[in-house]
Amino acid sequence: MIVVTRLNDSRFAINPDLIERIHANPDTTLVMVDGAKYIVTESMDEVIDMIAGYRARVIAMAYDRPTPASGPHLGLVTAVDPGSRTPTAIASAVPLRPRNS
Repeated sequence: MIVVTRLNDSRFAINPDLIERIHANPDTTLVMVDGAKYIVTESMDEVIDMIAGYRARVIAMAYDRPTPASGPHLGLVTAVDPGSRTPTAIASAVPLRPRNS
């Protein structure tokens, strides 16, 4: 979520993944995918910088997430051996079987 400011100085958080367009003439208007519009005091460049920062934080959090030392792994998940840089299967894949009709 990013925090932006309405024209009456009230602040609110908005999900940047739901922003469809940003207009900046003369006030910055956020147009959401559902058609809702929000006029904010931040400039278009500031909003874009906030969105970039939000997405960078999400990616950084995903890379910093600790991996479990043991436990069940999904069959299709692969790991990269640091020494060889080649993907190796962590566990065998679950075999497919036909559906009962």
